[in-house]
Amino acid sequence: MSKLSKAFELFDAYNKQDPRSFTWEGVTEPQEYFFAVKLYEWVLKLTPDAGEELLLASRSQHIGRWEIPREDYPEGREPYLKWRKDLALHHAAIADRLMKDAGYNDETSDRVKQIILKKRIKVDADVQTMENALCLVFLQLQYEEFRKKYEQEPEKIINILRKSLLKMDGHGHQFALQLPYSENGLALINEALSNL
Repeated sequence: MSKLSKAFELFDAYNKQDPRSFTWEGVTEPQEYFFAVKLYEWVLKLTPDAGEELLLASRSQHIGRWEIPREDYPEGREPYLKWRKDLALHHAAIADRLMKDAGYNDETSDRVKQIILKKRIKVDADVQTMENALCLVFLQLQYEEFRKKYEQEPEKIINILRKSLLKMDGHGHQFALQLPYSENGLALINEALSNL
């Protein structure tokens, strides 16, 4: 077994411990395992010749996410940002440990951690691909449900969409516009794009 296959096996086994589940097109999987596979698939669609470090990062970007719940932090923007930062460090630490178990050296592991922590977005091509892929996972799998939840607050939805779309680049936007949306969902995306 290659180091990459071994790392994927370890990442997937870890994420399959997620007590939460996600159902898509009639199939139910542990949530973070499902999202990790979808993120990996999007990275390959965006960058078919993606390097090993980017592939490793894609499969471990949110590893163990359920272990630090949002509810453990107070409400508000500052606690939310602290939660996001703590989560990213948690993901990077787990990925590092499992990569070492798979036989990777510090150099590869450090590079994967840079991508997971999204260092130098808009400058580092791998980090930008990751950001595009993360936004595409949201748009494909979670956006319509999210939109329905906040249907009475279209400005809130547009603002969140704008923040997501701003993190993406033109390459990511092209894929985002090809996804199937409801009529209302697409209208909000177009409005968010028009104000970038």
